[in-house]
Amino acid sequence: QVQLVESGGGLVQAGGSLRLSCAASGRTFNYAMGWFRQAPGKEREFVAASRWGDANQYYVDSVKGRFTISRDNAKNTVYLQMNSLKPEDTAVYYCAADRHGLGVTAMGEYDFWGQGTQVTVSS
Repeated sequence: QVQLVESGGGLVQAGGSLRLSCAASGRTFNYAMGWFRQAPGKEREFVAASRWGDANQYYVDSVKGRFTISRDNAKNTVYLQMNSLKPEDTAVYYCAADRHGLGVTAMGEYDFWGQGTQVTVSS
């Protein structure tokens, strides 16, 4: 079973930046990797994903142009670079892995989840 360890969350002012990291315990070269977030009282939503066998990256419209997902296979780590942060980005952010390599936007497509890391953007 793959274990995902997240880091990089914190408190930042609006307009600032954070980079989230998610390190996997095993090799995930053929996995799809995704980021989701959940604000208090809200449903968990898709944020960004990197699909195995596809060079394209996928983003929810609200973060497109501000967030970037990337992978470092040598470190078996996925990142989410978040720029121009807004208060509405405040949420717990989760990384996820789909061993089938096909998952993109749907939570049910992912097999493994990280513990979550809190991102708080102040006004």
